[in-house]
Amino acid sequence: MIGYAICGSFCTHAASVEQLTRLTERGYEIQPIMSDITYTTDTRFGNALLLRSRVEDICGRPIIHTVTAAEPLGPKVALDALIIAPCTGNTLAKMANGVTDTPVCMAAKAHLRTDRPLLIALASNDAMSANLKNIATLLARKQVYFTPMLQDDPVKKPHSLVADFERIPEALEAALAGQQLRKLFL
Repeated sequence: MIGYAICGSFCTHAASVEQLTRLTERGYEIQPIMSDITYTTDTRFGNALLLRSRVEDICGRPIIHTVTAAEPLGPKVALDALIIAPCTGNTLAKMANGVTDTPVCMAAKAHLRTDRPLLIALASNDAMSANLKNIATLLARKQVYFTPMLQDDPVKKPHSLVADFERIPEALEAALAGQQLRKLFL
């Protein structure tokens, strides 16, 4: 089973859910996980209840959305891999610094205790400034992999990076084989 966590980069949710669907079509069983903000917040990009319903329909199981529900992932509920798509800069920074105060961060911490792959599909407006050190920290960790990423708008958002969401299935296969998919920065 694959864990699939969704954080609050709301403008990328549609691309993430599209890849979630592709993974289930490829036969992966998926355990959905959501950050607090994603689970509860309506935005101009979508309604939280509709997103939750769609994700649960795709996965066929309830969403883990609390820290206490995420804690057993790893030692008690082993996942073959955990994908965080999108992973916000906030979640990235917390993971790089060992903070586990959200369902997604707790799921990542618990999962990494099993030495199985964690795949990050980053979406952050400060990836090449405040969060660059956190990318480097996580790249150096065992079993942490990134989906290849690119600048989505180098002129208006010069520090932003966003994962190439369409490469999530390919990046997952590489991570399961213990490899970082290259080129990392497109």
